[in-house]
Amino acid sequence: MRLRDADTGTEPVQSTAGGLLPFGLMDVDGPSMVPTLYHGDKVVVRYGARVRPGAVVLVRHPMRQDLLVVKRAAELRPKGWWLLSDNQFLGNDSRDFGAVPTELVLGRVLLRVSPRVSWLAPAGWLERLLCRWPLGRVPWLAARFGVLRRLSPSR
Repeated sequence: MRLRDADTGTEPVQSTAGGLLPFGLMDVDGPSMVPTLYHGDKVVVRYGARVRPGAVVLVRHPMRQDLLVVKRAAELRPKGWWLLSDNQFLGNDSRDFGAVPTELVLGRVLLRVSPRVSWLAPAGWLERLLCRWPLGRVPWLAARFGVLRRLSPSR
């Protein structure tokens, strides 16, 4: 999934106080993260945010570093993050280019703001709560808060 610059650009923007704002707004371009994100969605990215397995992240493509992509972080391996597309039928993830070095991971996608607001980065305690009984029995609830249970990285 490629990203196009939205109004704020691809990098953290300079604030009037002289510091860097750690947030950016991006447009999604492509189908690789369907059903989580669709072409044309607008997402908020927090640059430099801590990444954990299951998080949706913004990275520089390891083969074309001018290209920004969104993938799901499956696991941290010795050579970097193993990233997967949510759309199983499309490649262009770590199955094609291997683990992505941690320095190419720019940030974490927090939420989709358009066309419908949806949280994509729940806190660890909320993620664990949504996956346990009784809340784990409600099939749509975890997905509504951005928790995707289907993560099986192939080695």
